[in-house]
Amino acid sequence: MKIIGIIPARYASSRFPGKPLIDIAGKTMIQRVYEQTKLASCLSDVIIATDDDRIADHAASFGAKVVMTATNHPSGTDRCYEALVKYGETADYVINIQGDEPFIDPGQIIELAAVCDGTTELATQMIAVDSHNVLFDSGEVKIVLNANNEALYFSRMVIPFIKGVEEKDWHKHHPYFRHVGMYAYRTDILKTLTSLSPSSLEKAESLEQLRWLENGFKIKLVETNFDSHCIDTPEDIEKVLHYYNSK
Repeated sequence: MKIIGIIPARYASSRFPGKPLIDIAGKTMIQRVYEQTKLASCLSDVIIATDDDRIADHAASFGAKVVMTATNHPSGTDRCYEALVKYGETADYVINIQGDEPFIDPGQIIELAAVCDGTTELATQMIAVDSHNVLFDSGEVKIVLNANNEALYFSRMVIPFIKGVEEKDWHKHHPYFRHVGMYAYRTDILKTLTSLSPSSLEKAESLEQLRWLENGFKIKLVETNFDSHCIDTPEDIEKVLHYYNSK
């Protein structure tokens, strides 16, 4: 299978403008993401997809392949598809790598690529929930699975409800998982996804993957032990640097 890694990188983030170009221990965030991604031996190529000349010029300065994309994409999925088309090379799968995780472990990418066997339509990752606080954090997306480790539903709410058990102990009575947001798309499926209209469940939970489920696509879940350390706001930089310095 030929798998291409694409890193979407927007400059105009509402919560943190210019985020890809911030300094993380001597290198920009986008450079760190790119260099970590390049270490994943499963990828035949790595591309940075951006809508901003500042990011494009900087990425070119450290030798990255860059594809310029439109500014009005509603999601990283749409940006990935435009980048794939403009890149002009065929691939079996695209892995959408988050551009705000400067210390992503290449092993995490390899884990996800392992299920890209031609039959998998879509794949993403999950990590076990081991605490009440994480389980009831609406910022953490929980997953309900079928017997084949395919997603039945994603929610910011805690599901399933555990009847007759105090909420603080729910995680001890059911194997809950939370979503780790890196996606693999079979390229024919990726093309179709970009033509789908936003769905009612997607709008309710603000989760684009619910659009895919509502339209009948199967999303394979891969369990990982690699936790995410992403930067969403300026306050997150110190947390991520603490992680970096403790390694």
